[in-house]
Amino acid sequence: MIRIAIDGPGGAGKSSLAKAVAKRLEIIYVDTGALYRTIGYYMLTRGIDPTDKENVVKALPDFTLQMSHVDGQQVILLNGTDIADSIRTPEVSMAASNVSAIKEVREYLLNTQRNIAKQHSVIMDGRDIGTVILPDAEVKIFLTASPEARAKRRYEELKAKGKEVSYEQVYAEMVERDHNDSTRDIAPCVPAEDAITLDNSALTAEETIDEVIRIIKKAEKKNQNFYLKAHRLLATPIRFLSGVKAHGTENIPKDGGFLLCPNHIAARDVVLVAASCKRQIRFVAKKELFSVPIIGRLIKIFGAVKLDRGGSDVAAIKKTIELIESGSLVSIFPQGHRYPKVNPATTPIKSGAGLIAYRTGCDVIPVFIKVKNNKYGIFKKVHIYFGKPIKNEDLGFKDGGKDEYNHATKLIFSKVLELGGYTDGSNTTTDAGGNEP
Repeated sequence: MIRIAIDGPGGAGKSSLAKAVAKRLEIIYVDTGALYRTIGYYMLTRGIDPTDKENVVKALPDFTLQMSHVDGQQVILLNGTDIADSIRTPEVSMAASNVSAIKEVREYLLNTQRNIAKQHSVIMDGRDIGTVILPDAEVKIFLTASPEARAKRRYEELKAKGKEVSYEQVYAEMVERDHNDSTRDIAPCVPAEDAITLDNSALTAEETIDEVIRIIKKAEKKNQNFYLKAHRLLATPIRFLSGVKAHGTENIPKDGGFLLCPNHIAARDVVLVAASCKRQIRFVAKKELFSVPIIGRLIKIFGAVKLDRGGSDVAAIKKTIELIESGSLVSIFPQGHRYPKVNPATTPIKSGAGLIAYRTGCDVIPVFIKVKNNKYGIFKKVHIYFGKPIKNEDLGFKDGGKDEYNHATKLIFSKVLELGGYTDGSNTTTDAGGNEP
């Protein structure tokens, strides 16, 4: 899961760059500028001055704006109609700049943009992505070029589309828009404090793409190194203070995409399992855990993915599949919820583990967490057992489907139970959304 923010002035090539990078990385491209262009276009077609804040705000409830992705391509519908070919003129560009300076317009579009980033790896381009829309983006790039270079690119782009414009007109509008965007009170076009500035005045499109890919890869390596350093610093103290003893860590492959499935006793399970494994584990954890003192901070350091479970588990499944296919070790709890002081063989389980294993074709590592008292009945010790990977071909998949997912999840959890000395395995299975199959 990665979120990439590309900001910068008009004509720097943000959209073309973001599309190309999205294609290379096989992630979703979100053209936020097209959203503002669409609103600017609507105001112009209705005879509303885009600088007239009062009337622009009044008009917002009068239309519907939908953004979706079809075959990886962004589609924006204005009142149900795709108007992509009508929003790339200089007039609409200026209208977009004007409406984007209106607070209510930005608030109108904010959740639309953020919700997509919650569910997918994305690359977004605009003027305030890294500062406002995605302030927590893993990679932030401020793409710029000289006004002359940007005006020349935009002029050639418009001429290629058959538009009758002059270079002088495009340049003048470029300079005016730069001034408007960088000096407005609401979300000005300025680099985020942690953004990398890239001037591509002298770079070709392909050279710019290569440079951005290099920046992204470097950031990913830096994040991984940060995790390893944090793990070296914190793992041993966490295991000592929590009385953790890990068994079978040699069963964890050093690389490749795998699904790791532990039983679930307490909120701290995420931290204790992560502290017991030298390889980074990407837990899919509900958002409530991130607000728990100490634990929230630790699971963020240990690479947990925040999940809003206000809807269904579909987003969690998509994220998990994406991470495993990219070679990550990802953990989910088949039980879905914590069951302290309960025989785990009698708890319900969800079929998400079977579904993920089928969709990714990955092997599954069973894990059992057991809490024991010492012989004096105090000072609880936690034993964490890592089992040998269960081969995907042993999970009984043929054509997929709910019954096969249920069967595979029961088989996975039976291996989890065996590690803890349980052989009952009479768990009932629910689907990934928590409903009885």
